[in-house]
Amino acid sequence: MLAAAALCLGPAAHAQQGSFASYLESVASRARADGISQATIDRVLGGLTVSQRVIDLDRENVSSGATTSTGFPSMAAYINRHNTQSRINGGVAAMRRVGPLVTAVEREYGVPAEIMLAIWGHETAYGAVKGGFDLPQALATLAWEGRRRDLFEPELFAVLQMVEQGVPRSDLVGSHAGAFGNPQFLPSVYLRLAKDGDGDGDKDIWNSDADTLHSIANYFRDAGWRTGEPWGVRAFVPNSVDRNAIVNDVVPPVCPRVHGRMSRWMTVREWRAMGVEPRGNIGDDVMATLFEPDGAANPGYLLTQNYRVILEYNCSNYYAMSVGLLADEISR
Repeated sequence: MLAAAALCLGPAAHAQQGSFASYLESVASRARADGISQATIDRVLGGLTVSQRVIDLDRENVSSGATTSTGFPSMAAYINRHNTQSRINGGVAAMRRVGPLVTAVEREYGVPAEIMLAIWGHETAYGAVKGGFDLPQALATLAWEGRRRDLFEPELFAVLQMVEQGVPRSDLVGSHAGAFGNPQFLPSVYLRLAKDGDGDGDKDIWNSDADTLHSIANYFRDAGWRTGEPWGVRAFVPNSVDRNAIVNDVVPPVCPRVHGRMSRWMTVREWRAMGVEPRGNIGDDVMATLFEPDGAANPGYLLTQNYRVILEYNCSNYYAMSVGLLADEISR
């Protein structure tokens, strides 16, 4: 999981300055100035080496497949690859297993159970694949390497704070980009939003279903989830709709390429007046944007503010659409 702003950062205005060892010394000095104990610094930074594998993965450009008439890779192909029957079945099974718990969490936070489970399913296959990289090594490597230091250096300091607060060093395992646990939180997100859902004094998003679900729900509530609104609904869009008349001229400050694919925002009532008919339950007064990811001849969707909340978790239309559609499948 990467926050929306993080995903849209350009290359950092830094480059490698000095050896990895000297960089770690500077991190340790700043950590001490911030009140981090020497014992924590030694536990987290001691013995670290550069991981070339982490650098290679960070630089890797993976093709998403052939583009459609929109100029973007096919959404349908992405959904087929990610929302497999196995992943859907896993979500249904998870719903059965944690049903009473996730229902209680939904009641407390106002975030639908199926959305929480869809996030869990997409991030770690419901806890089965949480990553095997040493987080301090990965974050220190990426911060030192410099291309995206503005993102990774603060996360390295956040890891130090986690250990200072009592998180065991042995728990610091996750993805090559520094995300960890069932919901794949970044360290700074963990510090701000992780919850102790089972009341045992720990925020164990690695092993505790309760802590995982409370933490995901807390993230979504903090990001502005609107209880009672869907993330979006499938919509019939007639050929008579003038796409040029609904272009969104507002350039968003964060992830413009992602948000720029949406139409301007109107009420569902206004969309109906243009002939656009929602195929799901959504109120006429709800503000929505039209999204036709694979072009006008393919499925269209009316997306709500809650879709933008999913984008806060990972600023990718492919990710957000697959989460929303997986949630729909789980709730059937």
